[in-house]
Amino acid sequence: MNFQVVFKILTRSLLISATAILLCSTIAVIYDESPYPFLIAALISYFFALLLFLAKGRKKEHPAMVPKSAFLAVTLSWVLVSLSGALPYYFSGYFNSFTDAFFESVSGFTTTGASILTDIERLPKSILFWRSLTHWIGGIGIIVLVIIIMPSLRIGNYNLFVLESSLQEKIIPRIKSEGYRLLVIYISITVAEIILLQLGGMNTFESICHAFGTVATGGFSPKNDGIAGYSPYIQYVIMIFMILAGTNFVIYYFSVLRKFRKIKLNEELRYYLGIIIIAGLVLTTILYLETPRTLEHSFREGFFQASSIITCTGFATTDYLLWPPLGLGIIFLLMFVGGSTGSTAGGIKIARHIVVLKNIKLIFKRALHPHLVGAIKINNNHISETNNNKILTFVLWYFIAFVTGSILLIFTGMDGASSIGSIATAMGGIGPGLGNVGPASNFAHIPLMAKYIISFYMILGRLEIYPVVILFTQFYWRKYSL
Repeated sequence: MNFQVVFKILTRSLLISATAILLCSTIAVIYDESPYPFLIAALISYFFALLLFLAKGRKKEHPAMVPKSAFLAVTLSWVLVSLSGALPYYFSGYFNSFTDAFFESVSGFTTTGASILTDIERLPKSILFWRSLTHWIGGIGIIVLVIIIMPSLRIGNYNLFVLESSLQEKIIPRIKSEGYRLLVIYISITVAEIILLQLGGMNTFESICHAFGTVATGGFSPKNDGIAGYSPYIQYVIMIFMILAGTNFVIYYFSVLRKFRKIKLNEELRYYLGIIIIAGLVLTTILYLETPRTLEHSFREGFFQASSIITCTGFATTDYLLWPPLGLGIIFLLMFVGGSTGSTAGGIKIARHIVVLKNIKLIFKRALHPHLVGAIKINNNHISETNNNKILTFVLWYFIAFVTGSILLIFTGMDGASSIGSIATAMGGIGPGLGNVGPASNFAHIPLMAKYIISFYMILGRLEIYPVVILFTQFYWRKYSL
């Protein structure tokens, strides 16, 4: 374990959080609101960043980042930043407890979008801005983590889905410069959405907040009714940008490099768009035939909710709990799909579903031809037996964690539907769930312990299980474990 590297990463994470909090104090001044919640929170965050910096000790020549250090640093970074991000909420006086503030902060940074707020519009604009900004910071954080850091350490088989070997050779030696390039792409998409939302009549403040929530696939809105109160034009713009945000950002990287053939051959992109189209058409048909909605209204709501759930954004234009049972069942199934690998979306991810489907197909083929020697490929890259088993194991672990979390919530006193919906939405980073935590409700009324369990599962799902779970194993802390 290289604690010097761990402390270095934690220090930088806290400095980013503290600086972002300090920025929001200027927003408070602009809107004639009290900046003190942000100033106090920033000072506390800077103080702990200083302590971590001092604990890091003297700088080594080339401190090595090994997987063992990376697991601890990544997990603790999300926890510390969430604790730091909860401070402005707590000091603002608009949250009932630090638990509620922490829940909202975790939900923001993990881009989940689940909220304990019952009246969003009564909050100061500076707090609402910070709430949306946590999404945006968490979104770029997970992109850099998945596209650059994890593949360079060969953690979690991300390199199988995100980068081809030739591109890895270009990115890994220049992590800082390529990180900036991804940031430019991220900012460009955000700015484009802000402009288009303003063209639709949305004011600047709400345009920025909604763009932050969309590009990060987070789902926080400064309005009580979310996106439902806006015009069809606004809803279509947000729908398009949710789909863009759920797309592998390496696709945009290839676009910059003008490698359009790579984009055309990308299997995950084809499956991703195909699932959205099929799910949207099925929901459109159900809503048109079984409700009094017009065809355009059914099309807009069906595709908006399909895009929102698949990309794990969580924006809602309607209460889908009131839909016909078949439509609601499809929404529940879509909660386990997830967006593309290398995007801001959460969930299992399309690439892993493709691998599972190809394994099922191979099993059927071998049943007919026992001596068949088959191979699993994705994006034209061969997947070794070891990596294939790791991917299948991850999917299995995902559902084991889902069932375990649902049972734990039932033990806290929550009903079955709400428990299942809460864990599904927490692990997938979606936001609204089922039962009493649906799109027309929130998480304010759930038990105290349930809020901490869901907070844990939001981090667990955002970091894709392994970096978190491995910290609780005995062999991780043994000296020979690498």
